[in-house]
Amino acid sequence: MSASKASRNPSERLETDIPESTPLTPGGSGSAPDPWGVKRAENLITGLTGVLSARMVVTPLGEVAEIHVLTTNDVPAKQVVRNVESALMAQLGMKVDHRKISVAQTADVQPIEALQQEAISTRAKRRVVIFQHLEVRPSERPQRVRLLVRLSYGDREAEAEETGTDTVRNRVEAAARAAASCLDELIPDNSIALEGAQFIEAFDRKFVLVAVHGLGGREAQLLTGTCEIRESAERSAVLAVLDATNRWVDARR
Repeated sequence: MSASKASRNPSERLETDIPESTPLTPGGSGSAPDPWGVKRAENLITGLTGVLSARMVVTPLGEVAEIHVLTTNDVPAKQVVRNVESALMAQLGMKVDHRKISVAQTADVQPIEALQQEAISTRAKRRVVIFQHLEVRPSERPQRVRLLVRLSYGDREAEAEETGTDTVRNRVEAAARAAASCLDELIPDNSIALEGAQFIEAFDRKFVLVAVHGLGGREAQLLTGTCEIRESAERSAVLAVLDATNRWVDARR
């Protein structure tokens, strides 16, 4: 211990000292103590609006020597300095000369979570037709069910209802027909017609396989799609129709 530090009265504390009751904050991935509360201060600064990262440099006696802050250009540098001063004083009782705070600004940088969400949203928008809703309910006639399917295409939606006998196979075919009818309404310049739907087994799993006819101008094409049965066979039938047609529809946008 240096002479200057040894000469301090135990009852005197630096303004940046933390109380003995305050837990020591681990530094980085190791277990080194943080007696001056540097990590607490850096975490506080990083939480301010527009701040991407912060680095605090202290003297061996715990006095703040420098604070380096990296921010986006959304908040002016002078405002960032004032925000840092106010936050440190209000939360930690730490008074820092504004001349010790340096701010560097960079172009718009998004957190990784925001980038991931944006990528998911962009990928979803690339899907041409989106499944919105499926409803299965009893029909007025005994032993029959009504299936309502709703799909969306851009800012448009279409609903179609089909009735079938209350068996698994017929419910699947009715759901697939309703999905094909929605597509036929959403894409007026082309025509979609269901050829059939059936169950298949592969790799110890059950799938719905559908075949639809896509008619665009003079071109007619048989399209097939599959979907593993997870939630319900009817839902898988609708998704299998979309699996069969989305690329075909995308090519005709």
